[in-house]
Amino acid sequence: MQQRRIGNSGLSSSALGLGCMGMSEFYGATDEAQSMATLEAALAAGVTVFDTADAYGFGHNEQLLGRFLSRHRGQAMVATKCGLAREAGGYARRVDNSPAYIRAACVASLVRLGVETIDLFYLHRLNLETPLEESMGMLAQLRQEGKIRAVGLCEVSAATLRRAAAICPVAAVQSEYSLWTREPEQGVLAACREAGASFFAYSPLGRGFLTGAIADAASLQAGDFRQFNPRFSSDNLVRNQAIAGLVRQFAHRQGCSPAQLALAWLLAQGDDIIPIPGTKRVAYLHDNLGALQVHLDGATLAAMAAAFPLGMAAGERYTQEGMKGVDA
Repeated sequence: MQQRRIGNSGLSSSALGLGCMGMSEFYGATDEAQSMATLEAALAAGVTVFDTADAYGFGHNEQLLGRFLSRHRGQAMVATKCGLAREAGGYARRVDNSPAYIRAACVASLVRLGVETIDLFYLHRLNLETPLEESMGMLAQLRQEGKIRAVGLCEVSAATLRRAAAICPVAAVQSEYSLWTREPEQGVLAACREAGASFFAYSPLGRGFLTGAIADAASLQAGDFRQFNPRFSSDNLVRNQAIAGLVRQFAHRQGCSPAQLALAWLLAQGDDIIPIPGTKRVAYLHDNLGALQVHLDGATLAAMAAAFPLGMAAGERYTQEGMKGVDA
């Protein structure tokens, strides 16, 4: 497995990580046996970073990952997040960056994960009511205490990252980045490189859309949040099918799957970018890992950059509720 450095932390990661959110909620029915098999297969294939959050499944996702980690001490790294507070059974959230909340969330995550130290601990979203100095100060304190190894931020602007990095070293930034979501190229990636932070790309397959497997929202399972996502609404989905069609065309020319093409494109954007495609199925995991064998030459990358311009996708990334705490 190819390795990539995690910013200024001294840690390294497999070139592809695994997003674990869908193993607990948001993407239809869950199956713990199937999810555990996927985690085991990922580790066996060389994946070393497993991404979760306390908000995924209201703690269930961390507990699931904790059972897996208990069998593989020292072999896998865990990245988790705090700052999104949700009431059980609902999607609504509030953003809490207060030092007391961050500390309490960290301690609770340590218990659920069954570990003594969290490798990478992110602030999940930004609350502008809490001074950044206070939030970053608490994260720095948790690192000094050995509760976390490295600090990360999610969905922050270039300006916020620069301010945060001046308070406490930031090892990683995690935001949505894919062929249909290229906003990080408007300054955040450059700021990451200035700060010495790696970039973890979540939803690198456009929540599955770029694979070409989603014809309409009606085909999604009950409980799948994409049924309410603006990009998957009927009118937008029809318009966005052109994007999936282009991905298929480029993939056909490269002799790879659409998922492999989308991930290979991200991997080619820099050695400091680590995509974390999420899946709960072994077959999809192995298809995604095949991206590591796909080489895109300069001409292909240039053609793809032109074919998938910034702002191409119809619809916002999230509903208004989902955009809470996104620091544009």
